[in-house]
Amino acid sequence: MQLRNSIHLEFISYSGSPYASLVSPSLGGTVKTRRAQLLAYEDLRGVTLGKAFAAGKLKSCANNLKYYAKYRKGTDRPAYEYLYERVDKMEALAAQVGEVEGSCVDEVRGALMNAEGRGAALYWEGVRKIVPDFPGREGRGATDLVNSLLNYGYGILYNRILSAATRAGLDPFAGYVHTDRPGKPSLVLDLIEEFRGPVADRAVLGMLGTGFKVALDGELLDEGTRKLVAGRVRERLAARVKHRGRRHTLENVIHIQARSVASFVRDDGVLYRPFVGSW
Repeated sequence: MQLRNSIHLEFISYSGSPYASLVSPSLGGTVKTRRAQLLAYEDLRGVTLGKAFAAGKLKSCANNLKYYAKYRKGTDRPAYEYLYERVDKMEALAAQVGEVEGSCVDEVRGALMNAEGRGAALYWEGVRKIVPDFPGREGRGATDLVNSLLNYGYGILYNRILSAATRAGLDPFAGYVHTDRPGKPSLVLDLIEEFRGPVADRAVLGMLGTGFKVALDGELLDEGTRKLVAGRVRERLAARVKHRGRRHTLENVIHIQARSVASFVRDDGVLYRPFVGSW
């Protein structure tokens, strides 16, 4: 019944890894968009998108640290200054991304990945300052509580991005910054970077900062914690933010951004601009 009504079904493992999706066959049938998406890889459209994804990630993560810093300005000045030192460096990296030049994305990928990597290191240093139990960022296979929470939140967000890309008529496996690999949805991994901080990180770090009871069952999140994370991520997706002069839910912003990628690669006269979360 859900598929008949074009409702995307998502399946996520206990560790937060998405492992399956069911999508209505009536979605994603825009051949013109997919052809344009593949051709854009070889020209300046791919460069523009790659730079936008990287800059959006850096700016959103910097704003996330600003959000946590503002609550410490009067109560923990050293922590406030520590966070802003990293914010300044991340914003400088975002500016550097804007200066990157090349005729196709293959020529700029190294510079973009370098900036993203340096920015991520700074960001997680900041997170570690405000979450003392955080051991540092670990992806798949993490066994500590904080990374397990983040990974589960990212799994939920991943499927939202996949659904939005599919609905926009895009090929989720044809990205720009993330390289092509069998079974790797590169475009989803590109587009998700704008939303990790504003959606999943804000949900998880907010839980930890307000005393919610979370726990592991062995090396996996227990059932109550999974439900709690899912609920908090859904709350963030339903939060209304200002985007392009109007207020939208974050869930709707994800779809707006996916459609903007599609319009941009089709040369519909729309310049792609990344979403940057507020603070």
